[in-house]
Amino acid sequence: MPINSLLYPSNVFVSTVYNVANSLRFNSGSSDYLVRTMDSAPTLATKATISYWFKRTKLDAWGGMGGYSASSGTGNNNFQIGFNDANYGYFWQNSPALYFYTSAVNRDSSAWKNVVISIDTTQGTASNRVKYYENGIRTTSFVTETYPSQNDALNITKNGNLFSVGRFTNTSGTQYYYDGYFAEVALVDGLALAPTDFGEFDEDSGIWKPKDVSGLTFGNNGFYLEFKESGTSANSSGLGADTSGNDHHFTVNNLTAVDQSIDTCTNNFATMNPLDNFYGNGTFAEGNLKVTTPSSGSAFNTGTIGVSSGKWFWEVKYVSDSDSGANYSRIGITGRVATASNDALGNSNSMQYASIDGAKGYNGGSNSYGSAYAPGDIIGVALDLDSGTQTITFYKNGSSQGAIDLALINGGTPTGFWFPAVHYDDGSHSGVFEANFGSPSFAISSGNTDGDGYGNFEYAVPSGYFALNTKNLAEYG
Repeated sequence: MPINSLLYPSNVFVSTVYNVANSLRFNSGSSDYLVRTMDSAPTLATKATISYWFKRTKLDAWGGMGGYSASSGTGNNNFQIGFNDANYGYFWQNSPALYFYTSAVNRDSSAWKNVVISIDTTQGTASNRVKYYENGIRTTSFVTETYPSQNDALNITKNGNLFSVGRFTNTSGTQYYYDGYFAEVALVDGLALAPTDFGEFDEDSGIWKPKDVSGLTFGNNGFYLEFKESGTSANSSGLGADTSGNDHHFTVNNLTAVDQSIDTCTNNFATMNPLDNFYGNGTFAEGNLKVTTPSSGSAFNTGTIGVSSGKWFWEVKYVSDSDSGANYSRIGITGRVATASNDALGNSNSMQYASIDGAKGYNGGSNSYGSAYAPGDIIGVALDLDSGTQTITFYKNGSSQGAIDLALINGGTPTGFWFPAVHYDDGSHSGVFEANFGSPSFAISSGNTDGDGYGNFEYAVPSGYFALNTKNLAEYG
């Protein structure tokens, strides 16, 4: 079975009628966020529900969404929703006090997950005033839990409060930005709803999946962000367009059209894997699609989806090299994670295409293959695991360099799972790669899809090959 999640392998196959078209990719390094000011009295100050889907890409860091008083400053009416640097999910407001840290951690950067927080402070029983759900199941174990007093007002829908998606601010004014993807962000003002208003368990797989929420009543300060538009203005054509019917459009900060993604909770695309970062400690950005290797020591990194059958295509842009003219890039596939300092793409159980001389590398050796490539070039990778002769073909800027028989690896027919991989092979300089598995973090000038209409690639996808996403895995993997 193809693996797209180290922690949730069952997240691969989900049948769904309702499809989410878009998510929005946030990058903390460029301070990406959306923001609006609540401009009405809440429908009910004591009841609200927020639901959101996320695919978190930077671990051990604070981030999420939140707000504070637009007029009185960061120390007033604060609230925060998201993750702390210990990877706990949490929900907090400073006054009146409300404070929750889940005991479960969120360390899977390859799978989508849903959180629903349903709040009704009118409840007589304190533990019924805030209900926190993850993938449709109520969380009952918390590191810290402080329930609000009965009939306390909520800051999340308070008139005059800022509400930011992708950023929250503590009471002293320090700002924390989120790394990852958000989809289907919905705030309902005045109702404490159940998770089943936002999702349902798939009848075949039992996996939690989203459903259409457009029929909900969102209340005076509610909103629904589907990220279907790509503009940068606070209107119905913007990335922060509200489709609830309230026209509560968000102002866009540091986000552009390229941050609109087709990697969603109903079709999960591969990214690079920050948990497989043993050798080199690369730095990840742009939804884990951009890898910057360290300036001292080589780096080896792999993708989140491994495949053992099917025909698959992806692209890698070799962005830059700090050693001008040296070109130490290696792009290819591997059948294992890096477990020792001598692991490298081109050693055992892997195949590489090298920039410096265009050679192919396997079993620790270097062999003549194709043209050398340099920063700015885009390398396409076509992996055929279905034919009698399993092959990998590399493309330089759309031009095939020829098929390579995978039987060369380890001297026989390879078996098991193969993962996309990049490697920068120089101990004193740094390289930058951007992977495109169909939802790129860099601008595409042409735009090409696979045969099923998935993906956005710079160069044509070879016939019969498909993007690495869960819908394709379900059909071809």
